[in-house]
Amino acid sequence: MKPLFNMLAVILFLCHNGVFGVDEVSVKEGDSVTLYTGVEASKLNYITWYFNDTCIAQINGNFSHNCTDVQCNNGTERFRDRLKLDNQNGSLTIMDIRTTDSGVYTLQIIISSSSKTINVAVTGVSATERNQIRHVINGESVTLEYVETKVKYYSIKWYYNDNLIAESTGDRSKICTDDQCKERFRNRLKLNQTTGSLNITNMNITDSGLYQLQIIISHSSHCITRVKRFNVTVFFPAVGICVIVVFLLMSATVTAGVIYCRQKKYKPQIMKMRMMLISRRRIRKTLLKGLGMTLNQTQDEAGYKLV
Repeated sequence: MKPLFNMLAVILFLCHNGVFGVDEVSVKEGDSVTLYTGVEASKLNYITWYFNDTCIAQINGNFSHNCTDVQCNNGTERFRDRLKLDNQNGSLTIMDIRTTDSGVYTLQIIISSSSKTINVAVTGVSATERNQIRHVINGESVTLEYVETKVKYYSIKWYYNDNLIAESTGDRSKICTDDQCKERFRNRLKLNQTTGSLNITNMNITDSGLYQLQIIISHSSHCITRVKRFNVTVFFPAVGICVIVVFLLMSATVTAGVIYCRQKKYKPQIMKMRMMLISRRRIRKTLLKGLGMTLNQTQDEAGYKLV
């Protein structure tokens, strides 16, 4: 109750002096958001951050303290290893933010004539929106992008397997050199400064891997860091299909040839055996008829009956 009482006392004091503000912040699930204090560093010796009236971080003199799992919201472990408090400017960073982190964040400045309340709204994001899987045919081009027309980017960085390969800040853009990229993307990268999309031409099998887009969206009261991941696989589908088709055609041709050769080789012998069987049957029928006997057509050839 004591922290809450102190906060109320400060808010009443600030309201009396006419200084009070509420900011609205909208972020997406998985983002990292930094909440600024908006005051001079010299006035930040004693500050406390609250989430829904629960103390989550504070600076007392030159000492900074992030709440423990038990202290954060009655032991629910809400902010386990996801809070970062800047000792210099007092800003609070919430990493990998979740929908359950939506709420009111209040900054209490004890030795100051200002206070700040920030309403943070977190929007859920699907797994496919955060992580995309792309399949590219060897030799073709691919464009990796994250289109959000309503967002103005302050900084854009592209990483390939944790190595920076392209970046743009304001009106300046930079593509990694051949040495920095280990000559992997020699003259094959193109960064669109307007959309932040990255185009890679003439994709190779060795270009398969994880590509990450890091976007920094800066505002006066806060800063948002957003990450988009692309798992890219380069393969040879056309070559594989051709090999299978050729193999099947060759197998069918060889099989047909073997069957034809066998039929051609044994056909005279088969015809000769058929003629011998027919002749033998006719002779047997003639002999039996002379003896007053005939073949029983309804029984086995070995069965006979008297006429």
